[in-house]
Amino acid sequence: MRSGLLSCAMTAAELGGDVVRRYFRRLSGGQVDEKAANDWVTAADRESEEAIFQFLARETPEVGFLAEERGGTVDAGLRWVVDPLDGTLNFMRGFPHFAVSVALVNGGSVEVGAVLDPVRGEMFTAQRGRGAACNGDRLRVSGRGALAGAFVTTGFPFRIHRHLDVFLAVFREVFPVAGGLRRPGAAALDLAHVGAGIFDAFFEFGLAAWDVAAGALIVREAGGVVSNLDGGEDVLTRGNIVAATPVVHRQLLSLIQRHCCEATLAS
Repeated sequence: MRSGLLSCAMTAAELGGDVVRRYFRRLSGGQVDEKAANDWVTAADRESEEAIFQFLARETPEVGFLAEERGGTVDAGLRWVVDPLDGTLNFMRGFPHFAVSVALVNGGSVEVGAVLDPVRGEMFTAQRGRGAACNGDRLRVSGRGALAGAFVTTGFPFRIHRHLDVFLAVFREVFPVAGGLRRPGAAALDLAHVGAGIFDAFFEFGLAAWDVAAGALIVREAGGVVSNLDGGEDVLTRGNIVAATPVVHRQLLSLIQRHCCEATLAS
């Protein structure tokens, strides 16, 4: 694999971020559409994705493309996996927690990833086997050694309502044990914050590949553990993800597995 692909991911994320910043708190009603119930897309999503696509198509014409608005697959060869605006509802309402996520996936293995927080100007990056960083400073997950007292982030299964009962059962067990439980609303950025040691753990069900690809690599390269609900490494196919420090991951996954596994959430 040729060098410079992490730089490509970072530049692509910056181009998307330029678009997103330009629209933030300046959207008009005609620049917002509802794709499905409570699932929104804005002019910023579309223009960010187009800017990213045009750059990557020019710089890496040999690489395929999977993104939230364009679609595509991750099942063969090299693919850029892009979320041009993760946390669209936050963005629409002026809540400053959203991100641009760009990852390079090779046959299911994430090779490079970049998650940009356009508001704070923080660029979280990772390259497989070479560590993770934020604005060039090395990242490490927190030293948390137990789920008890951990600072945990999650996301509600708003797209897949049939998962709600399982999620609430898990939530009821995590809530009284954790030191704090948050739902900020942008999975890519939440994962980056696990890699940065801000959160000790993240879990969510039914995400898309573009939500988790870059963030999962950042957590892993920062010394954390990322798995699906069966403990396997594939989090791109179904988007069920548990990411945490090693000990917290083991304890949180064990708790979740009392209520569900990959097979139960696939049914």
